Amino acid sequence: MPDPNIFALSGDGRPDGVSRRDFLGLAASGVAGIVLGGPLAGQEKPAAAKSAPQNPADIATNVDAIRKIPRTAASLPGRYSGKVVRVSTGSASVQGKVDPAKVKAAVDKGMRSLTGRANAAEAWREFVSPEDIIGIKVNPISLKRLPTRPEVVDAILEGLAVAGIPKSNIIIWDRRHFQLVEAGYTAERFPGIAILGTEMKGPNGDFYDEKGELWAKDNIDREAMPYFADTEMPYGKNILPYMINQGKESYFSKIVTRKVTKIINVPVLKNTGGTATLCLKNLAYGSLSNTSRLHKLWAKSVAEPCAMPPLRDKVILNIADGLQACYEGGPAADKPQYFWDANVMMFGTDPVAVDQVAHDIIVRKRIEAGIQEADNARNREFLDIAAGLGLGVADAAKIHLTELGID
Repeated sequence: MPDPNIFALSGDGRPDGVSRRDFLGLAASGVAGIVLGGPLAGQEKPAAAKSAPQNPADIATNVDAIRKIPRTAASLPGRYSGKVVRVSTGSASVQGKVDPAKVKAAVDKGMRSLTGRANAAEAWREFVSPEDIIGIKVNPISLKRLPTRPEVVDAILEGLAVAGIPKSNIIIWDRRHFQLVEAGYTAERFPGIAILGTEMKGPNGDFYDEKGELWAKDNIDREAMPYFADTEMPYGKNILPYMINQGKESYFSKIVTRKVTKIINVPVLKNTGGTATLCLKNLAYGSLSNTSRLHKLWAKSVAEPCAMPPLRDKVILNIADGLQACYEGGPAADKPQYFWDANVMMFGTDPVAVDQVAHDIIVRKRIEAGIQEADNARNREFLDIAAGLGLGVADAAKIHLTELGID
């Protein structure tokens, strides 16, 4: 009899008991990611040579093909283009210790303001229905230092519950399952909800099986259009051992192509140099394989994948966690001296507009701290690229910003 806690998802999304290779482990097992079936090409082997340095402007991508993909009624920037609600959460975070009641109040107020609805239930029902499979995209990259706070996800789950979404239709996910576990996203903490990751370790506690192949190699979708960038980077057991493939293509996780029908994006307010790394980065790099090479063309690779159907047509909400934030040392957030209780949350369907508001927050904080003297237009190039792809509004003068408090 198969282990009831180990599943794969069949082509129509039904759970079936499966073999050791074809398993979806919940966080309780401590070993799992997601395998959604389907044959893939053979595992790439690590290359011997390093890529030569490249000028980002000279690195070609498949953006022209991306532009030709027909849009749908659900495509970004969603229902409320150019609208951002910024909620000051007061003392919800004190040195990183979070008050769940204040977070819940902020989420309810933000959702009601964004939609204009009288109550939270009506606001959530604008975006979801009981038939949807909802993926909550968190950011655990800084582990226990500065991840998406579980209390924020708790408040979102309460909203989904009042909208009639069963727990069995909700997934908390990121690209790396082992980071989710380390950040506190476990089955014990979130009972009844699947905790999924694309890159993961197997039951032997390693990224590689006894054949020397990655356990996660079947978790990327080679049947869906990949993001192409004309640059490469070798990986292997001693260099980023969890990277599923190399080459010039980055493939989407089957979590976004085959499993979820809608995505709620819940990034953390952090800096990357003189700008914010928030909605667009959390989506693009969190959904793709073979991402380390993409830092060579950061602005393009943060924006362009978000214009592809698995993200462009499924992301319904961006709820940014700025309870505690960092203005230097991001996105790894490995310098706690640059953390501060920003006590802000941002809400919007438009990820570009939310990122623009976040950019301004980060720049002001860095200038105040003496880290930089002024804003630099080059640091927001990714916003302009995203706006040019029709993903949202990057011009601050055209963004409708509502600022509220919970007290």
